[in-house]
Amino acid sequence: MKWLLITLACIQLSECLVRVPLRKDKSTRQVLKERGLLEEFLKNNHYNPYSKYAGPFNTQSMATEPLLNYIDMSYFGTISIGTPPQSFTVIFDTGSSNLWIASVYCSSQSCKNHRKFAPSKSSTYQATNQPLSIQYGSGSMTGILGYDTVTVSSISVKHQEFGLSKTEPGRSFSNSLFDGILGLAYPSIASSGATPVFDNMMSQDLVSQDLFAFYLTRQPGGSGSEVVFGGVDPNHYTGQINWVPVTQQTYWQISLDSVSINGEVVACSEGCQAIVDTGTSLLTGPSESISIIQLMIGATEGYGGLSSINCNNLPSMPDVVFTINGIDYPLTPSEYTLQDQGTCISGFDGMYLPSASGGLWILGDVFIGPYYSIFDRGNNRMGFAKST
Repeated sequence: MKWLLITLACIQLSECLVRVPLRKDKSTRQVLKERGLLEEFLKNNHYNPYSKYAGPFNTQSMATEPLLNYIDMSYFGTISIGTPPQSFTVIFDTGSSNLWIASVYCSSQSCKNHRKFAPSKSSTYQATNQPLSIQYGSGSMTGILGYDTVTVSSISVKHQEFGLSKTEPGRSFSNSLFDGILGLAYPSIASSGATPVFDNMMSQDLVSQDLFAFYLTRQPGGSGSEVVFGGVDPNHYTGQINWVPVTQQTYWQISLDSVSINGEVVACSEGCQAIVDTGTSLLTGPSESISIIQLMIGATEGYGGLSSINCNNLPSMPDVVFTINGIDYPLTPSEYTLQDQGTCISGFDGMYLPSASGGLWILGDVFIGPYYSIFDRGNNRMGFAKST
């Protein structure tokens, strides 16, 4: 089951170079100060410890989109569409590629519970007759495509193609707190050939780095999470970033070396493929492999198909280690367990998604929370670092 739920880095070092003769009796700082150049020198990044890394590490011109955490199961933010802007809540989903929103054309019960886009209220809307149909792991929608200005944080994307829902059958979206989905996967899997939002950000030169990064937290009150377009936020991770090549430019798919517990490989012993997906709450894998993990962490079948854990056992439960590109990424019991008012649920779930190398794993929010995740389109790679 798929649980459906912005750093514009820019640094111009050449503009702040100054020529100062060196003197043995005075430091460079002293000479700059005497000549009235110290303040300008410091202001122009030479004294910024992140400036030596250039590009994605500069925090001066971030465009950050805050995300609200809903019971540790989904993360969503606010965008606007049209002129004047109409605001909507969306899931920023790296497991799909289309942007779509509930619209006034929709009569499904799901649409009645959400804000709906009204084309007649936007002076910049352009209609098409092209149909759109999307099927998710849980839930689906049908509608038509249109064009308008889409604004994410401080980034306005002109002539963005998006879906206006006409039907949202079933109950999957009825009680959701979001009005639509903004897909961030590759354009190759976009329904009806629509251009994804981030591809237009890149082609319209709206981001200085062709990447975006997610920081997902479980802070009380649901705040603190964010997605950053165009760079990364060094305040939200520690240590170095480890890079992993994308193996297939459809979803954000990478190679997984193995899964181990207490030093013993328990799954993916010969390597397998995994998708990094912000639109999936849990961490999923082939049912047989997940059953082994559930057994070894002491999880038992519970309500709604999810597995329960005795909260009192958390201190003695083992880490589950995912090895990616030779680097170990351990998940501690508190990280792979969802806790709410004395109830503990395993963050692992069995689901078979076929691939050429066997069943696909999905590294959902349970994994992305502990590990700051960078989606680098410019180099077709993923970056991971320990979240703060």
